[in-house]
Amino acid sequence: MSRGRISVVVAGDDTGSRAALLRALEAEGDITVVAQLGSALAPRATRSLRPDLVAVDVAASSTAVENGLSVIDQVMAHSPVPILVLHPREGAGGRITQDAIAAGALECIARPATWEEADARRLRSRVRMLRRVPVIRHTRGRLVTSASRGMPVVGIAASTGGPPALAAVLGGLAGIRAAVMVVQHIDDRFLGGLVEVLQRASALPVEVPDDGMPLREGVVYVAPPGAHLALGAPRRVVLSPDPPALHRPSADVLFRSIAGHAGAAGIGVVLTGMGDDGAAGLLAVRQAGGTVVAQDEASCAVFGMPKAAHQRGAVDRFTSIGDVAGTIHAAVARVRR
Repeated sequence: MSRGRISVVVAGDDTGSRAALLRALEAEGDITVVAQLGSALAPRATRSLRPDLVAVDVAASSTAVENGLSVIDQVMAHSPVPILVLHPREGAGGRITQDAIAAGALECIARPATWEEADARRLRSRVRMLRRVPVIRHTRGRLVTSASRGMPVVGIAASTGGPPALAAVLGGLAGIRAAVMVVQHIDDRFLGGLVEVLQRASALPVEVPDDGMPLREGVVYVAPPGAHLALGAPRRVVLSPDPPALHRPSADVLFRSIAGHAGAAGIGVVLTGMGDDGAAGLLAVRQAGGTVVAQDEASCAVFGMPKAAHQRGAVDRFTSIGDVAGTIHAAVARVRR
């Protein structure tokens, strides 16, 4: 990049908001937006363009928040540069600020409904200041690298049609040298029945874990009612009711934690289900060097979740339900080499 101007990459999934941000940034001529693109493409563009700053524009939806956090995680892990986050004045602002700073962003500011000149001047002033702040590879980025040498962790998520699919997969995981974490969208009243079904079908022990429990190789951990199931350091279970989400437990929360704490030793698996939960988290797994497997359309009761992950560019391989377990074994073996 030329040092005569301040180069900025704008990342965000709302094209109209990105375009407005571009106009606000470039109005005085000393700031150049060298790329404005969706969240999935931003980390790679940052690695190749090496801008002075990345502006992450986040919409109000939970999916947009997850996408924005994934951008921050990946940029700070692989090509650290100053990051400025713009969030809605209402809705996701509080959560994105806390999580974005924890992930390595320098500052979060509220995005105005329309860019008045005074707002745009303040924005440009912040960019000029922040681009001079030295940054280093963030802790969560270092965890991606160091954790990839540890025990493989397999995350599996399913929704509609999931119990029989999960039973089929777990039945084929005998001898797996990895811990397995499972999120199934199900009414809390039926969790006990689900666990019993999986215990009968699984080739591995199946448990509902406690918060802080260390993961063990060859054990399946099923998310309990009313809490997100996540991977923490060092290879421990994290259970939390936060963040509030449409689904609790959330596949996105599980997969993003695996991306952050297992890195290339993480394996994400999405089975039959409705909606798009898990798509953003699986993209984070893939960007962190992990493997992503999706059940194919022909064997799904509902192809929604695998399709959404594919549309994000998150899927390495589609496979029929009968071959998912074998694909997981192969992925674990690659990590173990």
